[in-house]
Amino acid sequence: MQRLWSKTIGWCVCLLLGTLVPGLTMAAGLLTPANSNLPQLEIKEHHVNVVIEDGYAITEVEQTFANPHDRELEAIYSFPVPEKASVGEFTYWIDGKPVTGEVMRKQQARELYEQEKSQGRRTALTEQDEYRSFDSRVYPVLPNDTVRIRLVYIQPVHAELGIGHYAYPLEEGGVDEERMAFFTYQEHVQEAFSFKLTMRSSYPIDQFLMPAHPQAQVQRSSDQEWQVSFANSAGGAALAGEEGQTPASMTTATGSTFSLDKDIVAYWRHQPGLPGAVDMITYRPEGSDRGTFMLTLTPGDDLGEISQGRDWTFVLDLSGSMAGKYHSLAEGVRKGLGKLQPGDRFRMVLFNDLARELTNGYVAVNDANVTHYLQLLESTQPDGGTNLFAGLKAAYTGLDSDRPSAVILVTDGVANVGVVAKKAFLELLEQHDIRLFTFVMGNSANRPLLEGMAKVSNGFAMNISNSDDISGRLVQAADQLRHEAYRDISLSISGNKSGIKVRDMSPAQIGSLYRGQQLTVFGHYWGDGPAKLDIKGKVSGREVHYRSDLKFPTTDTRTPELERLWAYATIEDLQNRMDYLGHDRDSEDAIVDLAVEHGLVTPYTSMVVVEEQVFEQQGIARNNKARVERERTARESRAVAPVQDNRQDSAQPAFNGNRAYPRSSGGSTGPVMILLLFALILLRRKTRWQAVAN
Repeated sequence: MQRLWSKTIGWCVCLLLGTLVPGLTMAAGLLTPANSNLPQLEIKEHHVNVVIEDGYAITEVEQTFANPHDRELEAIYSFPVPEKASVGEFTYWIDGKPVTGEVMRKQQARELYEQEKSQGRRTALTEQDEYRSFDSRVYPVLPNDTVRIRLVYIQPVHAELGIGHYAYPLEEGGVDEERMAFFTYQEHVQEAFSFKLTMRSSYPIDQFLMPAHPQAQVQRSSDQEWQVSFANSAGGAALAGEEGQTPASMTTATGSTFSLDKDIVAYWRHQPGLPGAVDMITYRPEGSDRGTFMLTLTPGDDLGEISQGRDWTFVLDLSGSMAGKYHSLAEGVRKGLGKLQPGDRFRMVLFNDLARELTNGYVAVNDANVTHYLQLLESTQPDGGTNLFAGLKAAYTGLDSDRPSAVILVTDGVANVGVVAKKAFLELLEQHDIRLFTFVMGNSANRPLLEGMAKVSNGFAMNISNSDDISGRLVQAADQLRHEAYRDISLSISGNKSGIKVRDMSPAQIGSLYRGQQLTVFGHYWGDGPAKLDIKGKVSGREVHYRSDLKFPTTDTRTPELERLWAYATIEDLQNRMDYLGHDRDSEDAIVDLAVEHGLVTPYTSMVVVEEQVFEQQGIARNNKARVERERTARESRAVAPVQDNRQDSAQPAFNGNRAYPRSSGGSTGPVMILLLFALILLRRKTRWQAVAN
């Protein structure tokens, strides 16, 4: 019966995202200047290989571009910046041999690229356009020839309420008007596309879903090892197999082209009943005085449900870029309102070029009010710009100081009307002790701004792909908001007997942690042996204190990627500080130094590939090449080794009880059931649209 139920849910989840309305969006792909007589290049092959293990994901993308014309051209490929990710490898095949790029200041890298291009020599460049996109340039693509590149990026991956989530971003979002006016996208893979994801989890997983891609094959090697894969042709399977063989987990789909216009989203669910835990992985090269660690805390479910009546203000983006997502947003709000308790009140504030309040103050949560205001919401048509500041200012006006309150912001855009400076937003939120919970829809939203606002207010930001189950994720968050939260969290690590010293911890300030959330902290350590971890915080005004034993090794070469993850987290802290206090050259220089040392593409640094003799002539050390080789060797070793147990507190658990999971009754409905319900709603809506169209 359980197996039948799981298959039914899986089918309905696949149905769900196949019926979402396509938005006015742009896909990742080759950029071609608009209104140009230059001929188009082609994306011949696009292969993606993802490995998720130990709390982070490594995504490897190999692409082949083709020039079917009789003149040499430059290829420019663009794709959205993934959440909290940075490119650490960019490799370009020159004369049949892979050449790995090196990181330098952005302007310096661009000048070197243009210099080599002007000399007619092979060169490539990857830049980050702030929070928007990674852009890769390759020159030359010779007449009737192909070029091959490889990008590798790394990012943390968390599980909330026992449900993990990974998105390979392909949908641009359509909010960058300047780029839309200048470029067109060639988004179709002409010959071969493949996607393969390997999950290696130290905690057992009982279900794996790729809802937007029903053709994907899911293979379970054990409770701790899963593979998911699909391709558009047998040729596209070569990346996943050995010596060109197609693995059993790969499937083929009809048709020879694949469109890069929809994010690839994967979900997995940990088995119920897992304990709260403290996990740690480390990296310390042989002979090094300093090591790097990543500490992951998964608290037990000891946060009580809030029974007191609360006030909820929904701040909803009504700008033109929401046109393809607006019905999904409205359904999410409907589900969220349905989970509020008797005694709660709500308001609705809409914003585009201006802000207006739909409810004229707080109204009681009852069937009549919910139905009335949802009808008004659904009858409104998105258009105009994004005056985010006006929407938030209206939300924080007229709050009732005698009742606990929260503001829920749902947006996909970039503040482009009215006040746009990040510091002004942060100062507005600091004036009010009201938590902001932000749902970031799509890949083009200004995530640094939205996540920074949530952090300042001690709320949280949830990033939602347009290929996600939007309603399900909003309701998942509602489960967290109806419970107490940890506040003012602090960590300290001491090793009085062993002499352990810990420094450079990031994030520098932790703030709050909500029900079911994991906390990941990076840092450096000196010495080796046992140490003590102390975790302190507050829950509803009372102090809480948890303890755990840790053990730092003398040598550990298993996960060299930790050095990049630590550097990225530290860069993020530095950038957040500049956003709040104002830009300063010292902080920018610190970011550049970290990015160059650890081989990271950032808004201030880029990765350039030139011929090997040019690296030597320019005096550019091949530090990133050595780092990439070290990481690749470590990944190959881990792939054939058993899954490692990283738990530190097995002997004496740090937390009380098991970790939190979605409440199936008495609280919010579980996300998987919401997927089922929402799928049926959209199926009925699609049937109505088809009837009208016919």
